[in-house]
Amino acid sequence: MTLVAGVDSSTQSCKVVVLDADSGALVREGRAGHPDGTEVHPDHWWRALSEAFDAAGGLADVSALSVGGQQHGMVLLDRAGNVVRPALLWNDTRSAGAAADLTGEVGAEDFARRTGLVPVASFTITKVRWVRDHEPDLADRVAAVALPHDWLTWRLRGYGPDASSPLGPDLDQLTTDRSDASGTGYWSPSTGAYDLELFKLAFGRDAREADGDTGPGDAGAVVLPRVLGPGEPAGAIHPDCFGAPARLPGPGAARILLGAGAGDNAAAALGLGAGPGDVVVSVGTSGTVFAVASRPVADPGGTVAGFADAGGEYLPIAVTLNAARVLSSVAGLLGVDLDELSRLALQAEPGAGGVVLVPYFEGERTPNLPYAKASFHGLSIASSTRPNMARAAIEGMLCGLSGGLDALRVLGAPADRLLLIGGAVQNPAVQAIAAQVFNLPVLIPSPGEYVARGAALQAAWALGGNRPDWPVAVDAAPAPDFRPEIRQNYLGASSHIMKEAPSSPGR
Repeated sequence: MTLVAGVDSSTQSCKVVVLDADSGALVREGRAGHPDGTEVHPDHWWRALSEAFDAAGGLADVSALSVGGQQHGMVLLDRAGNVVRPALLWNDTRSAGAAADLTGEVGAEDFARRTGLVPVASFTITKVRWVRDHEPDLADRVAAVALPHDWLTWRLRGYGPDASSPLGPDLDQLTTDRSDASGTGYWSPSTGAYDLELFKLAFGRDAREADGDTGPGDAGAVVLPRVLGPGEPAGAIHPDCFGAPARLPGPGAARILLGAGAGDNAAAALGLGAGPGDVVVSVGTSGTVFAVASRPVADPGGTVAGFADAGGEYLPIAVTLNAARVLSSVAGLLGVDLDELSRLALQAEPGAGGVVLVPYFEGERTPNLPYAKASFHGLSIASSTRPNMARAAIEGMLCGLSGGLDALRVLGAPADRLLLIGGAVQNPAVQAIAAQVFNLPVLIPSPGEYVARGAALQAAWALGGNRPDWPVAVDAAPAPDFRPEIRQNYLGASSHIMKEAPSSPGR
């Protein structure tokens, strides 16, 4: 049996799955936690990766591996390969002002045309602008800008700071893939190339794409990872990449091939086998709605980001900052666990008696309201019940995501069925209410680490030269029960937030 492994280095944890390359069947898995916060030093990801390898029984019998990672995180490196500052993650909203400045300088329509997206605080380009403006001394030290999966792949190949890597700080060995590059704001899905003028506008310095050659290159330009094609290998894991063999093949053994890696949503699409007509809604730390498309998408309104996927197609996507944690927050407010929240929610009627939760606990990305806050609406003496508040939490979370589906449809993305994934969707109330909020047939694939599974599929692709077609099991298909009044109530309440949300942290 040939084994391949996939990594999901997410916001909250690192997951590793080891699969049969022929069937995609799970053989074993492991995980390790990441620290909380919106900025994290990448060394935490590196330690968690090693721990997750150990928890998965090591990689000594694995032939290939690939890394899926949280998108947009900004990893800044100096010329010696050191991390210049903790990485600013996708959910760090301090660069909202930088996003507005960049949009004003370029224009939303031109930005969308050139990169497929309009800047919001999540995207990497806004974070490099923020560092330029607020940490100029650190900005002067920057020699390369990478994303989380890029940095982990580079370290696995043996590169990094002189003191802790066998091959040293060769920045020209940095690689990425088209799916992750498309979330930076300075790479074009249409042309398949970096927009170096936009990067210079954001950071104030020239940049160049890594060329893969050893040597000094242009010492004055910031290095951006070389973009690999679908199925293209990045190299091989170095046996001493952790300073000493860490459950890796021993000296003289065959090296583990490394796939190109991918952004988390693109990896999930691979793991689900998503194709045209499939809309994927993922309910995790963030919420995402995306579809596979055959042509690039540009939305000057900024609701949909026109990303590339990891298979050679395109991945229009809408993202909300508030997803599963909406449920845990309201469960805590009601003093119940998530199972009891589900039971309470199913006791209430659709529409929650007119109670609406607009769930902008962390600000919001879609719509772009980084400084908004959450609020309950429609409370009366009669409607202020625990079941109504529990149901309003689930309806509000899903209605926020349904706006992304609407936006995808407006841009022409085919939508025939909806695949609902993420830990929160095992909640029976979430499944039942999803069939009432989304006007599409809803399928619940069996629980699984689909980002890590997609990365493993990418590893098998790099190893065998062909994209595997692994089957995906479905656990549930709730009966269609569309209730348009749920969304209508939500839109009425959220329109007030959009008018009143502060434009800066101080308002």
